[in-house]
Amino acid sequence: MNQTFPLLPLRDIVVFPGMVVPLFVGRDKSVAALEVAMEGSKDIFLLAQLDPGCDDPSREDLYDIGVVARVLQLLKLPDGTVRVLVEGADRAKLESFEVRDDYVVASVEMLEERTASGSQVTATMRQVIEQFGEYAKLDKKLTDDAGQDLAEIDDASLLADAVGANLNTKVSDKQALLSETDPMKRLEMVFSFMEAELGVLQVEKKIRGRVKRQMEK
Repeated sequence: MNQTFPLLPLRDIVVFPGMVVPLFVGRDKSVAALEVAMEGSKDIFLLAQLDPGCDDPSREDLYDIGVVARVLQLLKLPDGTVRVLVEGADRAKLESFEVRDDYVVASVEMLEERTASGSQVTATMRQVIEQFGEYAKLDKKLTDDAGQDLAEIDDASLLADAVGANLNTKVSDKQALLSETDPMKRLEMVFSFMEAELGVLQVEKKIRGRVKRQMEK
């Protein structure tokens, strides 16, 4: 059975289940959707746009898989924009799209979270945590203890989502992670993304070191 929620299209971000993130909202329909959510259950459907430059996205301008999130905090700013703090809860698939007076309502199919267990899953989780520790040391946007926080997660699905949320990668890559419902495949995907990004970060580190040495000379 489908459920309906106010729709909040996202320009440059993919929100994962369990992820708490601040968003700045300025479009009239998006602000209205948030107001409707606050008057009701405080739940809203977050869905990334294919083209972040599109100001009034239609159904064709949006991805299929998003996340139902809870609005934790909403603050209206003097310039008319809204700062909102949301927490991703459940994956959901957009089934239909209805424009109401001043906002959009999404009818969605809730996607059941799958579990994964066994020695192969445990081994992959360990590899992902270890590699994320290396990634966090090179990525300046992450704290040094980010990897330690992930080490406490013992669920494959939660771990894959937590790593995906912290990766500095393209929206399309993050959307692929969100759309993959198999936790084991998702772990393999985040491992692959980190491997590619680590190579780039290591090259950047060497370049910074070389430039620094030249400057000192």
